[in-house]
This record gives sequence, structure tokens and C-alpha cells, in this order.
Amino acid sequence: MLPDLTPLRRFPAYRRLYVGTVLAGIGSQLAIAALGIQVFALTGSTAAVGVLGLFAFVPLVIMGLYGGALADRHDRRRVALGAQTLSWATSIVAAGLAVVGTDSVWPLYLVAAVWSGSYAVTAPARSSIYPRILPAGLLPAANALSVIAMTGSMALGPVIGGFLIDLAGFRAAYALDALITTAALWGLGSLPPIPPTPPTDGAPASGGLRSVVDGLGALRAMPNVRMTFVADIAAMVLAQPSVLLPAAGAVVLGGGARTVGYLYAAIAVGGVVSMLVSGRLGSVRRQGRAILGCIVGWGAGVAGLGVALIAVRSGLGGPGAGLLIAMAALAFAGGCDSVSAVFRTTILQTAAPDHLRGRLQGVFIVVVAGGPRVGGVLGGGLAVAVGEGWTAVLGGLLCVAAIAALAAVQPSFLAYDARHPVP
Repeated sequence: MLPDLTPLRRFPAYRRLYVGTVLAGIGSQLAIAALGIQVFALTGSTAAVGVLGLFAFVPLVIMGLYGGALADRHDRRRVALGAQTLSWATSIVAAGLAVVGTDSVWPLYLVAAVWSGSYAVTAPARSSIYPRILPAGLLPAANALSVIAMTGSMALGPVIGGFLIDLAGFRAAYALDALITTAALWGLGSLPPIPPTPPTDGAPASGGLRSVVDGLGALRAMPNVRMTFVADIAAMVLAQPSVLLPAAGAVVLGGGARTVGYLYAAIAVGGVVSMLVSGRLGSVRRQGRAILGCIVGWGAGVAGLGVALIAVRSGLGGPGAGLLIAMAALAFAGGCDSVSAVFRTTILQTAAPDHLRGRLQGVFIVVVAGGPRVGGVLGGGLAVAVGEGWTAVLGGLLCVAAIAALAAVQPSFLAYDARHPVP
């Protein structure tokens, strides 16, 4: 039941990359939470926090797709290293803005855009490296470890950020992000060159927009890979709680930055706990069925958050009890999302050919990171009309309904067999 640590024990290159990714992830999540809290502090508006997601979404789509094309044409190590360097420089700029002070949200929106664009190039290149430095049989274990890193970062980053903001202001939070992001540069810089594998027909990958179009076109013949994207879009767009958390913690539950940090961290804590008992995930054959079941659990957890907020607003419970219920619901949702992420990543890595993997990983990053941004914009606008609690309840129920519809449309996904991966 415990996580399989074989990739860390046996493969030094993976170990160095993993350590750098963990530390840089903590800094990234710290900065994301700080941006949301700072925008809400300046405006008092959940809708303004949602706009932050919109500014992050546009460069994420553009650079995610193009970054995947770069990873299929150039040395994946160099592509990831260059983009990570830009992210590190942006952290320094954010810290500088916090030092000089700003009463406008526009510089923060621009910082979010550059951060998002650099991440969109780094992530597909880095994800495409894993199948080249690990045997296929260890990819589920490695993906579980990656989810532990991601969710652990999501747990620690916002909590550390909340404490730092309360103690020393936003400049301390951004400065710490800049400091520990250097770990990702070390992890990537220690790798050997990793050029993409040529296609089976020997033709080099096309460049520019044509390469992006070719990668998207390949999805037409990959229904199982495509379904992993569509199902995650349904979850993240329809039931996205992150944009609701600053108002939920600071207004509905009556706390400050620390309470907001606890809510952000609850999702990640659930993910970490689920991965600590992930040892048997590698033996699951019906991975498509597991993905859809987990996304239903995600929707139920988000709806549970909404019930807790509605109860506090209605005077049916105190803020303390509401916080505990909200954190439990978010932790359950986070655990379901983490298991889903392991299987979605594994299907992509095992079923997709290597010469398309960078571009498909780019699509994966756009879906995984872009879906929450779109969901944040929609949720932020809806929250103005009906409140944060009802937004969470409606989003969770719509997510469950959408997954039921997708299962009916493509029942073959339920029969996907991990021992015989078919894209």
C-alpha cells in the first residue's frame, strides 16, 4: 500500500529532477496563493481574483501548445531549463514589486501571465523526459511520486505563504519563491541532453504552427487519450473551488490569510494522503473507469465545500465547525483528483508515441492548468450573483452530471486495459 520508491532509489537522474521539482513546486504554490490573496486584499472582489486566472489562461494555452511542439523538436532538457529560468526571473520581479508597493492589480496580472507562460513550456518538456529516463513499468510509481510532489507543494506552499504574509508581508513570500525556485534549475541542469525520438517514418518533426496542428490532429485517432482531457476539463471548469477560497476564508469563515491558506492546503493534504497509500495503483487495469469514478468524487467534495459555506452563512453552524467541514470536503476532493491524475498521466505516457508526447503533454498541461483558470473566471462571476457557497454546490453537481454523460457517450473508456494500452 505504501508508495513505490524504486524510481528514486534506482535512478539518480530522476532523483535529482524530482528533488528540484518538489522544492520549486512549493515556491510556485506559495506565489500563486500570495497573488490571489494580494488581489483580493486590493479589490475585495472574488471576480477580480477570477480575472487573475484569465490572465494566466491565455499564455498558458498559447505557450502550452507551442512549448509541447518545442519539446518534440529540440533537446527537452534545454527547453525546460530555459523556461524555468524565465520563471525564476519572474519571481524576482514579483518580489521587487512587493518591495516598492503597488495599489494596482495590473502588474500582478502581468506577473501571473508571464509565470503561466513559462510554466506551460517547462511542464510538457519535463513530463516528456520521464519516459526517457525510467522504464515503462515504473511510470505509475513515478506518477504517484509526482502527484505527492505536486500535492505536497500545494499543501505547504499556501500555508507557508499565509504565515509569511501575516508576519512580513507579500515581499517575503515572493522572495522565498525566488530563492527555492533555483532548485528546479539545479535538477534540470544536472540531466544529460534528451533529444526527442524521431517518428517511425524517419521524418523530422515539423516546426511552428504546423507542428501544433499536427499534434492536435493526432488526437482524432486517440479516443482514450482524448477522453482523459475531456473528463478533466469537465471537472476543472465546472467545479473549481480555488477562486472561491479567498472570500470563503476571509469573509464567510471570518479568518485572515492563514485561514485561506488552510483551505488551499486542504485539497493538497487529501492528495498527499491518497498517494501515501498508492502502492497498489500500478496493479489497476481499468484505469479509465478509475478516472471517471475519481472525478465524480471530486465533484461531490466541491459540493460539500458549498454546503459548509451555506450553513455558516445561514447561521446553522459556527465558523470553526464550518472550517473543519470545508477542509474535510476539500481534502476528499483532493484525494480523488490525485488518483485521477496518476491514471490520466500514465495513459498519456504509455499509449502515446514518443514523437508526439511533447505536444500531447502540452495539451495535457493546457487542460490541467488552463481548466482551473477558466473555471475560476466562471466561478468568480457566478459567486457575485449567488454567493460562494451556492457556486460550489452547483458546480459540484454539474461535474457529476457531466461525467455520467461522458461515460454514456464513450463506454469503451470504461473498458480501457492498462496491460494493453490503446491510445
